[in-house]
Amino acid sequence: MKILLFGKSGQVGWELQRALAPLGEVIALSSDSENYCGDFLKPDGIAKTIQQIQPDVIVNAAAYTAVDKAESEQKQAQQINADTVLILAQEAKKIGAWLVHYSTDYVFDGQRSKPWEEEDKTSPLNIYGASKLAGEKFIKENCPQHLIFRTSWVYAARGNNFAKTMLRLAKERPELGVINDQIGAPTSAELIADCTAHAIRTVVSAQSDRTIAGIYHLAASGETSWHDYAAYVFAFAAKQGVELKLKTLKAITTAGYVTPAQRPLNSRLNTQKITRVFDLTLPSWQQGVTRMLTEIMEQN
Repeated sequence: MKILLFGKSGQVGWELQRALAPLGEVIALSSDSENYCGDFLKPDGIAKTIQQIQPDVIVNAAAYTAVDKAESEQKQAQQINADTVLILAQEAKKIGAWLVHYSTDYVFDGQRSKPWEEEDKTSPLNIYGASKLAGEKFIKENCPQHLIFRTSWVYAARGNNFAKTMLRLAKERPELGVINDQIGAPTSAELIADCTAHAIRTVVSAQSDRTIAGIYHLAASGETSWHDYAAYVFAFAAKQGVELKLKTLKAITTAGYVTPAQRPLNSRLNTQKITRVFDLTLPSWQQGVTRMLTEIMEQN
């Protein structure tokens, strides 16, 4: 099996290189790759890349993810998250390839108390969410063999993340305020990559069974707020003997922390569909965060 992976340098893309390797030949590209075009701002080059490689599976981990900047860079967000994704879908259909793509809970407005299900009405609050939703629609309309994984609160030990930022600030400041009315499940890039590899094995072994195609919600189990996530990080650090200047962790509301892009309050995703169809058990968010924090502590 030949797999073409876009976005190899991102958090999810980095883990996908590991997770997909046992499945076959993986051609992994980033925006600055030399032999093939992996730059989503060059859609013609992306189309040519797919035509040249003729993969069995295309995995798209490339995305414009700067949520606040997207409010002023709408054209760029639309190009990367939607318009070039349309090219992926069209080219995948031409060669009969499966297309695996990642989306977000930001396609919802966050205004309900229950976890979001795949068929719930979408209503993004910001440009980023709207561009990701447009990408979803392009895939559904143009490529029957697709898997779209909506996820949320993604992190990895590699690169920057919320936990690292909190630890840095806690070493510098005696008091921090963290939002407590946005609820979700921190989900590791490692988990996303491993579930992707399992799903690809399933669809390939099922041959042309297109009933498996569709949108799936993929997130760690359980839920927390950003405030309680931060508290978990600080408690872990304290147990490891990390010296923190922080004395007070305050809970603040979203209304009290204004950002260019509006965020959904409820980012919880119902994952019953993916666990049923692919026979998966999703670990708790605490398990993944503990693994990440352990890795960070060992590096320092």
